[in-house]
Amino acid sequence: MSAADDIQEVDRLPGLPHPRETTALIGQSAAETAFLDAYKSGRFPHAWILAGPEGVGKATFAYRAARFVLSHPDFRAPQVQAARDLSVPADAPSARRIVAQSHTSLFVLNRRWNPEKKRLPTEIPSDLVRKAVSFFGSTAGEGGWRVCIVDSVEDMNVTGMNSLLKVVEEPPDRSLFLIVSHLPGRLLPTIRSRCRIAPFRVLTPAEIAEAVETVAPGAFDPATVRRAAAVADGSVRGAFKLLDEDTLAIVEHIRAALERLPTLDWKDVHAIAEGLAGRANEAAYDTAIETVFAWLSERLHAQAEEGPARLAPLAEVWDKIARAVRETASYNLDRRALVLTIFTDLADALRASRAG
Repeated sequence: MSAADDIQEVDRLPGLPHPRETTALIGQSAAETAFLDAYKSGRFPHAWILAGPEGVGKATFAYRAARFVLSHPDFRAPQVQAARDLSVPADAPSARRIVAQSHTSLFVLNRRWNPEKKRLPTEIPSDLVRKAVSFFGSTAGEGGWRVCIVDSVEDMNVTGMNSLLKVVEEPPDRSLFLIVSHLPGRLLPTIRSRCRIAPFRVLTPAEIAEAVETVAPGAFDPATVRRAAAVADGSVRGAFKLLDEDTLAIVEHIRAALERLPTLDWKDVHAIAEGLAGRANEAAYDTAIETVFAWLSERLHAQAEEGPARLAPLAEVWDKIARAVRETASYNLDRRALVLTIFTDLADALRASRAG
């Protein structure tokens, strides 16, 4: 597939397989076991929220689960009852049609490339949501199942969510919704209450390295993969983005400076700021800001049980930095000053958190 084709799919990184083409699932056996056990029992929830950080395997799982159900529509079948996971042979008819995007019993609700505007929309279009609703009103195909993958629900506006909710509330028989959610806490409570939540965890560096090798065997230097996995914030997708040597060097440099906080090495911080200044360094700047928020997210999760006095300074500095980043973009302000401010504010927030 060409680079031009790659950009037309929201969940594909250039040069790599799409989740519907990926058969292996690394590190998410708990979610897989929960789904399979429920299916075998016959007491099967019709809607699942696949909840967890971006890039940890939720979309891969959704296609894996869809392949299994559409290949084995009868939960009482001996091969279902004997199954130990959701794997389906790549040459199975349902698997081939899903890869070809031609399975009539699967509807994928996501942002799609607009050929006229030559870009991906910022939201899942309303007309596509209406098509998904109509899909559940049609005659079911193979085995009687209709499966809808929503990837991701955060790309839907409130109107779209309410339209989806109507079908989730009163689904036809043998309907299955697999709803990918990176931020399940922001979902409409009415949607959450009607779905079973399957949590997806962040992956270890070893699991990330295994996943990279599984998806792209032999394509990357193993030492570079290990370095990327160590700073990928538990995400396979994040690791793939870091396999460029220049990008990886930026992330490692900034993380090293962040790990020294609240101690500030001003010579090093000024060097980082100079390296991110100017429009020619747009990609490096975006990577740096993502790295700061990923690092801060790790701190918040690590201290989640330590009480509001410890968490409040970190939550406040998150909002403060986000506001500063928006203002810098809106008013074309000096990025060097922004970087210096970010490190100063983070150092102050860590001191306040430790004193809390």
